[in-house]
Amino acid sequence: MNEGVKVDEPPHFHTRASLAADIAALGVRAGDTVMVHAAMRRVGPLLNGPDALSHALLDVVGPDGTMMVYAGWESPHFDLLDDEGRMPNAWRDHVPGFDPAASRAVRLNGVIAEFVRTMPGAHRSANPGASMAAIGGKAAWITADHPQDYGYGPGSPLAKLVELGGRVLMVGAPWDRLTLVHHADHLARIPHKRLVRVEVPFASPGGAIWRFIEEFETDEPVHPALPDDYIERIVTAFVAQGNGTQGRIGDAPSLLVEAAAVVAFAADWVEQWVGRADG
Repeated sequence: MNEGVKVDEPPHFHTRASLAADIAALGVRAGDTVMVHAAMRRVGPLLNGPDALSHALLDVVGPDGTMMVYAGWESPHFDLLDDEGRMPNAWRDHVPGFDPAASRAVRLNGVIAEFVRTMPGAHRSANPGASMAAIGGKAAWITADHPQDYGYGPGSPLAKLVELGGRVLMVGAPWDRLTLVHHADHLARIPHKRLVRVEVPFASPGGAIWRFIEEFETDEPVHPALPDDYIERIVTAFVAQGNGTQGRIGDAPSLLVEAAAVVAFAADWVEQWVGRADG
């Protein structure tokens, strides 16, 4: 053998099996209902891309378990609304209506949201801005009958996640992406919550049908007194008190938390923060 000749090592990939082992090691169990947020670039090189992570999680939770993601709706029409949340007539006939079966998930929610939404057998809820996609044993029930107004509150997929004793898995995702905190925002007993009322089109055979949807603010803190990074602060404080389990899934630092515990903690945190500000 000639000295000095470098032999290339085969590339390293994380596989469906290795990711499933990491997920199980973090504490996910068969039968679990898990809402996942993932920053796929942080997971590292994958054989079969984001599908490797999705299928790995489904392998762990099994046929009785369920995987859920926050989909939302990738529609630029929200930027065209006037100060009253109404669509100007010049654009009204050109905006396609929301179709749960076809409308794209918001890209900022990560590529996994669109991958899960389009998996065979997946279900998607019918509230455009708050829509969730799910696959597995409880997917149809979780996504059914999603209220059009206050879509993060009672009766929403987030409320059902809590009811089921579900969990949230953050795979390399920034902690300020933990959407479940918006359910806590709805439940928090504070006055003067920011309110959003916007016109939204829904697909129908005869064309888009427009209606107003009312919701507590989610793009900004739900109350003016809350800091812009309040979600990250809530999750950081929650974990600092010994809650959740941390580890790695692939290369990504990850966090697994109980949905009900996060909601209770976040609602209390918001109430106390606003109470101090108002006091």
